[in-house]
Amino acid sequence: MDLILTNGKIYTMDKNRTVAEAMAVEDHIIRAVGSTEEMLKLKKDNTIIYDLEGKTLLPGFNDSHMHLVNYGYSLTQVNLIGISSIEELNKRVSYFIDENKIEEGRWIRGRGWNQDYFTGEKRFPSRYDLDKISATNPIVVTRACGHVVVVNSKALEVLNIGKETEQIEGGQFDLDENGEPTGVFRENAVGLVYDNLPTPTIEEIKDMMRNAIRDMNKAGITSVGTDDFEALPDRNYENILKAYKELKEENKLNIRIYEQCLLSNIDKLQGFIDKGYRTSMGDNLFKIGPLKLLIDGSLGARTAALMKPYSDDPNTVGITTATDKELYNLVDLAHRNNIQVAIHGIGDKAMYMAFSAIEKSLKNSPKENHRHGIVHCQITDEYLLDKFKELNAIAYIQPIFLDYDWKIVRDRVGEAREKTSYNWKTMVNKGVAITCGSDSPVETFDVMKGIYEAVTRKDLDGNPKDGWLPEQKLTVDEAVYGYTMGGAYASFEEDIKGSLEVDKLADMVLLSEDIFNIDEEDIKNVDIHMTILGGKIVYI
Repeated sequence: MDLILTNGKIYTMDKNRTVAEAMAVEDHIIRAVGSTEEMLKLKKDNTIIYDLEGKTLLPGFNDSHMHLVNYGYSLTQVNLIGISSIEELNKRVSYFIDENKIEEGRWIRGRGWNQDYFTGEKRFPSRYDLDKISATNPIVVTRACGHVVVVNSKALEVLNIGKETEQIEGGQFDLDENGEPTGVFRENAVGLVYDNLPTPTIEEIKDMMRNAIRDMNKAGITSVGTDDFEALPDRNYENILKAYKELKEENKLNIRIYEQCLLSNIDKLQGFIDKGYRTSMGDNLFKIGPLKLLIDGSLGARTAALMKPYSDDPNTVGITTATDKELYNLVDLAHRNNIQVAIHGIGDKAMYMAFSAIEKSLKNSPKENHRHGIVHCQITDEYLLDKFKELNAIAYIQPIFLDYDWKIVRDRVGEAREKTSYNWKTMVNKGVAITCGSDSPVETFDVMKGIYEAVTRKDLDGNPKDGWLPEQKLTVDEAVYGYTMGGAYASFEEDIKGSLEVDKLADMVLLSEDIFNIDEEDIKNVDIHMTILGGKIVYI
């Protein structure tokens, strides 16, 4: 054996929820699970023995939906998370320019602001706000959700965008009373900005990946479902694939990747298919995952697509980035070519569209084990909740979203729609397959915080006191399952990972506390002591 772990409390997450004391690993695989005495009998001269000292060992965490490259990219930008005003935004960007001695003419990027956290006036920044920072550097700051960006006047000049510029289908840039752009770009119109930014090199992309993976390993994450294809300005997915391939060849890919392939139109998807790409193509470190489709925006920005107008803005129902026909054509083409589909749907209208496309595709080409799903699935109603089970669709949920969303849901959609939204316990009770993630860098990928919010239905400040829609609380077991076996199921890999069983990959995480037997309020404070990928310690 290469590694023997002894004297632990090992929650295997197998079907019987076996709790063991020790485990033996060889050639990246779990070879035996049992007592310390039994495992030590398998010791060889070169075996490493690690005493867990009674601590809790779980299967490595699987963040089923995030943006790994975008998170790595965000580390090179101005961090705007947690700012409380436009003035503070300006100060942070100005400090970044001075601290890094940014030359005139170079683009400045920032990410993470959320107007709902502003004290005083809760509005989007505008070009005129950002003009106070610089008139010589083009500036773009991205809202936390990633669905809205704001640029300054210099950026509009560089982009050659003015009152004569045509609007973009499936998005918009805001205009003032004189018809001039205010600097705010929403949904598909964001591409007018992103498509013209400087493109990182392959080595720069690899640096972003390495930095992101390092941070994820610290959080106990060993697998991710990640949407990377359009994370960078050139939207060249071959560069993303090349960077991952080179990291793997350099033995620096310390995380398992299930690539959620964002291909936004039929020509891109057909070209992808023509190159031979299919779901599950790859190996245990990197696999092609589902076709990722984006059909609405975010609740915070009021761009999530709703069946009825927003309660706090009756003039809008949000934005859809594709027609029903366009969506169906993409889903059906993928389905017929054995490509799984994961559709971004936050608003109820987006999910109605998604399920319609999936159902028609299944009717045309029946397939039981398709594992198509909806990513986010937030503003649901009874019909949609039943449809998940009826179509055997996966629900990709992000428990950490509660940290912000519980404060705005009733304002955005009203009390009636609120009651059937973020209904995770209802999904579990209906037998819907759920899998947990973070949507990072939109929110933190700290799994302990995600489990805490799933179990308590509270934000990280402990509000509301009794939990938001408390009947929708998950148990600790259900939440841990969502971050382990749930993610493995979503990638067709439940037979090789997601639980600590013989002949499965030796991916695991050591915790400072037993989260099954502590006060649920303390779960968010539990530390990660060690992360193991394929029997190799990648964080300690």
